[in-house]
Amino acid sequence: MGDTTVTTLDGRKAAVPDPVAADPGQGLLPRLRTPRRPRFWFEILLIAVSYWTYSLVRNAVPEQKAEALRNADWIWQAEHALGIAVEESVNQAVNSVTWLIIGMNYYYATLHFVVTLGVLVWMYRRHPGRYAATRLVLFATTAVALVGYYLYPLAPPRLMNGGGFIDTVMVHQTWGSMASGDLKHMSNQYAAMPSMHIGWSVWCGLTIFALAAIPWVRVLGLLYPALTLVVIVATANHFWLDAVGGVLCLAFGFAVAGVWYGRQPYALPQMAPARL
Repeated sequence: MGDTTVTTLDGRKAAVPDPVAADPGQGLLPRLRTPRRPRFWFEILLIAVSYWTYSLVRNAVPEQKAEALRNADWIWQAEHALGIAVEESVNQAVNSVTWLIIGMNYYYATLHFVVTLGVLVWMYRRHPGRYAATRLVLFATTAVALVGYYLYPLAPPRLMNGGGFIDTVMVHQTWGSMASGDLKHMSNQYAAMPSMHIGWSVWCGLTIFALAAIPWVRVLGLLYPALTLVVIVATANHFWLDAVGGVLCLAFGFAVAGVWYGRQPYALPQMAPARL
């Protein structure tokens, strides 16, 4: 990917600029849509402000407990009708292996942020031409998820009334969820649909699989969202259908980036011209 060449009449070869990196002097919109090398200080500020805004908006959504519990009952019944309601069995089985469930509690609490930030840093350093578009996918995915939290409050399985689900963080006294124990007042407990653990982890997995050069790293990219799916179910933080919601939000994010840049992020040039 990059500049192509054409042969001139005198036999010499001249570079033809990639259409994505065309002269941005045509106007504001072409300039905004042209990939440029990201500025480090701007990206740090943007990510910090964006996550702060996301947390603020997510936690500002009213905790509609009664409606969230009704929606959880409906989801659970729908999964029974579909024959996929195995979350309770998975939760109880994994909870019986103490070291495994404690590890999953910490996985749920930390890797969601660590891996996502790690992929962003990797994109910034190794794929600057694709960085802004890939970041746009993540931001658009998260933005539409906020709409879901507002329109469809949903209790996680561990908070269902009369269910057999186990809140693994409470039982094992581990730090594994902002919605359990003393931290529950800092987070909206009824914002389970869609699952951004899945939305973000699938974003990470696809990005790594599409762009990593080492085969075993690409395989790890695919395994990461698969393992995350097991973790969110085993810890009773989400239903299977919450994961489907997360994937749908991610599809929206890719659609936004595709429309804005005219192609999908991974098809953009790896490198980008420096900003003037």
